[in-house]
Amino acid sequence: MNINIIQQLLDRISNLIRAEMRTELIGHGLQPVQFDALYYLSICNRFSNTPKAVTEFLGLTKGTVSQTIKVLETKGYVEKLADSNDKRITHLIMTEKGRDLLGAYFPSTILLDACSDSEGGSTAFDAALLQQQLTLLLASIQKQHRYRSFGVCKCCKYHQHVNDGYVCGLTQLPLTADDITLICVEHQTLTKQK
Repeated sequence: MNINIIQQLLDRISNLIRAEMRTELIGHGLQPVQFDALYYLSICNRFSNTPKAVTEFLGLTKGTVSQTIKVLETKGYVEKLADSNDKRITHLIMTEKGRDLLGAYFPSTILLDACSDSEGGSTAFDAALLQQQLTLLLASIQKQHRYRSFGVCKCCKYHQHVNDGYVCGLTQLPLTADDITLICVEHQTLTKQK
């Protein structure tokens, strides 16, 4: 195993996807970082759609995220909504226009083509195995460096099934069927029972 080669391969794949994204988004006046924020908002739950969570997920500065959100809001891709319980908290809600844009360009065409080619074409890689290995790599990086996992709600130690529904054990708030399928900034990995 050569870590340098692994990093070079991951960097090159990321650069190819970003180059495709830049080309596609130029007509919308957007940069890839703005699309990344929009993507995050499409997969996070209602507890995690804040500027602070976007900042943490993307690993960017507050200033960069603030400008990113401003562009998305100005172009009509997101709306800001004050929290009903705490007016200091702002939620970012993706608009229909934002969902349409995301649906048009995610996932990447070049990635879709490469993975579909692997399913029966000439490419000799197993896309399912690649997904599994990348998931394990990400989990290892997050654990070793104490990064938040941003995992799916239903796989969280705080997720509780009660009566006919679900509750977040951290917030004590009810969870919808949609909430439990989305990622959360407060996610804590389940510990294995011995």
